[in-house]
Amino acid sequence: MEAKPGLHQRNLHRNGYDFGDLLRVSPELKAFVYVNKYGARAIDFSDSRAVKVFNQTLLRRFYGVESWDVPENHLCPPVPGRADYVHPLADLLGDGARRVLDIGTGANCIYPLLGVKIYGWSFVATDIDPRALRWAEKIIGSDEGLRRAITLRFQPHPDRIFTGVVDDGDSFAASMCNPPFHASPQDAAKGTLRKWKSLGKDLTTELNFGGKATELWCPGGELAFISRMVKESSEFRDRIRWFTTLVSKESNLPVFQRLLRSAAVRDSRIIEMAQGQKRSRILAWTFRD
Repeated sequence: MEAKPGLHQRNLHRNGYDFGDLLRVSPELKAFVYVNKYGARAIDFSDSRAVKVFNQTLLRRFYGVESWDVPENHLCPPVPGRADYVHPLADLLGDGARRVLDIGTGANCIYPLLGVKIYGWSFVATDIDPRALRWAEKIIGSDEGLRRAITLRFQPHPDRIFTGVVDDGDSFAASMCNPPFHASPQDAAKGTLRKWKSLGKDLTTELNFGGKATELWCPGGELAFISRMVKESSEFRDRIRWFTTLVSKESNLPVFQRLLRSAAVRDSRIIEMAQGQKRSRILAWTFRD
């Protein structure tokens, strides 16, 4: 598979893959490998089964996660792209062991897995979906290192971000979040159709990376979600040093920047991310010097 320009320099996936190596690690991947028009072996990313097995293989080969799966209809995260959030966060935090809060960890628990395996961080991982947390518990329960490093917490207040999951005695180097980007089920469906069209496939409403409603959309989309996060973050300025989140729509940044100025943050950053044709960014802010 060809190299992925734009990925972080420490991202283990930026130079493509040796499929012979991957097939030795996961023989079950063979059923989903084909030879593309350039004569190279590849994966059909429009096939949700292929996507899941491929990500299982990457987690096993590069991060030593032997037992990972996601339930049907839950988000199956692309591992290379998720790693590309973890590495810039490490640049922001500097060297050393860190305790990180993951907002909306999902059934896949991907950010804690990568943060523990790559940098030895510890995590508190939260979600509003009890079933997702039960599944995440199965994943981390099969690995002693993950079990020691990751704590799962249920968020009982769907309209809050930090309240209900950050305790009085907590102290975090950072929070991270991959928010629901869409404002409605209809918007999520439109996004799916655009993705399929970009893959050159017939239009369908099936998601090749899956995703439940709470993972894909919320009223007001990422604009409303991150706006709530910025406003609520000031209440937790003494317990979280850096607040961070992915931002999908560049057009939303001016709104967030105005909110950050109103909240009197001491520093804020926009960290650009490029994963092939996809453009995204991390928004980070702190109330401390």
